[in-house]
Amino acid sequence: MTNYTMVTEFLLESFGVEWKLRLLNSVLFLLMYLITLLGNLLIIVATTLDKNLHTPMYFFLRNLSMLDICYISVTVPNACITSLSNYRAISVMGCATQVFLVIYFAIVEIMFLTIMAHDRYVAICQPLHYPVIMSHQFCVRMTVLSLFSGLVYSGVHTGNTFRLSFCQSNAVNQFFCDIPSLLLLSCSDTTSNQILILISAIVVCGGCFIFIAVSYSRIFSTVFKFSKRERGKAFSTCIPHIIVVSVFLTSISYVYLKPSATSETIQDIIPSVLYTIVPPLLNPVIYSLRNKQVKEAVRKVLLRRVFTGKW
Repeated sequence: MTNYTMVTEFLLESFGVEWKLRLLNSVLFLLMYLITLLGNLLIIVATTLDKNLHTPMYFFLRNLSMLDICYISVTVPNACITSLSNYRAISVMGCATQVFLVIYFAIVEIMFLTIMAHDRYVAICQPLHYPVIMSHQFCVRMTVLSLFSGLVYSGVHTGNTFRLSFCQSNAVNQFFCDIPSLLLLSCSDTTSNQILILISAIVVCGGCFIFIAVSYSRIFSTVFKFSKRERGKAFSTCIPHIIVVSVFLTSISYVYLKPSATSETIQDIIPSVLYTIVPPLLNPVIYSLRNKQVKEAVRKVLLRRVFTGKW
């Protein structure tokens, strides 16, 4: 019989070997984290207090901002602490929790972005029916459906991953626990896991991508019939959304669908940053704060805070 040493904890990857490099990268990631928190908090406060922004579009923007705060908080703070303290250990339960939350927030983010593409399609292509189609009841139901679907999806993948046996090496080639890195450490047969990832990626991520692509193809065919001014206004709201969706889906697909044999630390970390850190950072910067209504609402909130001390 093979003599295995069962894993009781995992070792996460730090932001470098030398202290100066770890400090520099940790400060950079911490700045990105604080900018993300500030930007998304401003969106939440502004869209909540300004009654002019109580529309379906800003309802989903507010939900997306709350989701992004939770999403980036799962990985970055712990990664910075790990890198600065050089204490890389994380328990199996802690690793499973991180896997569950990362998958959960990622899937819900994809669904929110898909619903927001539908919102833009209805607003531009069917403006007269917009209040009926994008009713408050519909928005709430779609939000609840996204949250519940995320629970089921992440629960299935997390459970299927941690039913495996982990032995010998416990070094995760990533700054947080994710499924592709963990499958490389398993001494069990991971074929069923890889098939499940492939099928779920095709069904969920592929389905959302097709829905978004069809929505924007119809949007663009309608927008080209507008005047130059109206066309520019429509593009200003659609292009940033396409950028966020493209970065998010491309990076997450690369991480989860690439062959495990080609796994290298640097090649794994960069795409993971693109789907765990960049979208929460980009959403308030290019998708919300470029909007005149949101910028005006944020300005009012800040002025109220400065002169009255209240939100």
